[in-house]
Amino acid sequence: MDINIDKVAELARLNLKAEEKQKLARDLGAILEYVKKLDALDTSKVEPTSHVLNMENVFRADEAKPSDAAEKALEHAPQTDGPFFKVPKIVQR
Repeated sequence: MDINIDKVAELARLNLKAEEKQKLARDLGAILEYVKKLDALDTSKVEPTSHVLNMENVFRADEAKPSDAAEKALEHAPQTDGPFFKVPKIVQR
């Protein structure tokens, strides 16, 4: 397996010392050998999935309901302008 560690380090923006490059070459080589083993498996009868586990929504259905939260929040505002909070201007030109 020919791994160009200098190219990988450049792409990852890593400054590696010689001993780090040797360790990385061994580690990447081991990973690629494992991937080769996985490639040898017959997966023709395995259905493609986007997740390892079955995904199900555990949240309640999203339903629009009437709310008076905005009115209650505005009741405590020092100043309002219609349905909005009125705050002092803090940006100067």
